This record gives sequence, C-alpha cells and structure tokens, in this order.
Amino acid sequence: MNFIKKIVDKKIDNSVHLQFQKFSKGEFKERALIFAKKVKDKFTINTSAEFGNEFVKTLAEKLGKRKAQVTGSIISTSDLKGEMDFKKVSQFQGVKNYSIEQEMSGEEILRLLNKFPKNFFGLSFSFDKYTLKVKPKAPKSGKPSSKGDKNTKPDFCKLITEDSEIAKSLIFEKPDFKEAEIKHDFLIESINAPANLKGSEDYAKIREESTRKGKIIRYSKIDGISMKKEYDFEA
Repeated sequence: MNFIKKIVDKKIDNSVHLQFQKFSKGEFKERALIFAKKVKDKFTINTSAEFGNEFVKTLAEKLGKRKAQVTGSIISTSDLKGEMDFKKVSQFQGVKNYSIEQEMSGEEILRLLNKFPKNFFGLSFSFDKYTLKVKPKAPKSGKPSSKGDKNTKPDFCKLITEDSEIAKSLIFEKPDFKEAEIKHDFLIESINAPANLKGSEDYAKIREESTRKGKIIRYSKIDGISMKKEYDFEA
C-alpha cells in the first residue's frame, strides 16, 4: 500500500512519516504525481519520485528468495561500504551515489531497504510480469511553492505490470480505470515535536522525529472525470 492510500485509510506508519520528514511548514504543490493507463490486462504506471522506494519494496517482496538483474543507484548520506559490492561510488555535496549492476534477491534488497529506510533506492529490475524502472539519481529536494513546479512530470518511476492490486492502491477512486492523472498538494500547517524532545538542543533529531500535521489535497482526472478531495493527516 502506498503512502497516500495509507493516509486516506488512516493507517499511518513510519514509512509515511519518512515521506514528510524533510518538509517545513508551508504549501507544497503538485507532489506525488501519477499517470496510469490500462490496455487489456496491462497497467503502465508513471510517477514522480515519491513512490520510488515503495515500488522497489513491493516488487522485492514479490521477488522473495529469487534473484533478478538489478541496476541503478542507492542515494545516501550514510557510508554503505561493506553492505554489498557496488559498481562505483560518486559523491556531490555530501550525498553519495552507490551504483549497482548485479543479480540480487528480493530478500537482499529488502534487507537494505529496512536497514537504511532514509536512503533513496533508484533501482530497476524485471521478473515475471513486473518491470520497474527508477531513475538512478537523487530526487529534487522539496521547497514550498504556491504555484507548483512546471518542470515536474510523472517520469521518475515507471512500473509495467498486470498486478491490479498495485493499480487499485494508486487509483482507488475507480479500480477499473482506463486512464488516470493524479496530483497532490501538501499543506503542512504545524510541526509537532515529541514531548520527550521539547527543550532539547538536538535540532536534527527534533526535525526527524517531529510529526507534520496538515492536509493533502488530491486532484484526479480519471477517464475524463475530474475530482478534488481533501484528507487530514499527521505523520
């Protein structure tokens, strides 16, 4: 289940918290973009970067103990040396790009995802009736904007699958859709520090552990019908 559906269903967990950890107070327009089409039994789903780790995790769980050829990069500020063999490592302004090109099992991918949940996993791999492509680079950092980013397109991740459950989780208004365009505005109204950290001078920890409270405004156009809905959340 993706983080938007978790908010809608009020099943907020740490993965949802991590999605909003970087946000300050403000209005963040045109986030979590989705463009999806269904032709016969095949779904082609294009999204912005927010769904990258979730797609990788979902497919890794389905891959399980089996292996697939994995390419791409893990984007991290942590030192991942010794965790696995990397093709090469580059660095820019403290952010490391660990390049991967090797066979990996789903369990190996999940181990890294669970151990380093703050990293971005720009990984691409295929197996059975799943094909995932995620750009092997760091997503753009979010900045408040009341106008939105005209350069933002749902082209960071691409998933091709016949798995209707994944599609239903993303396009939950109409699971039998043919074509859908979705975008979200994030309105962060307050940032609430945990009681045990109030008065602390560990500002990095406060920023990471504080919850963001506000609204998500979801704009959808599904098979030609436009809708707008608002969801309160705290994560």
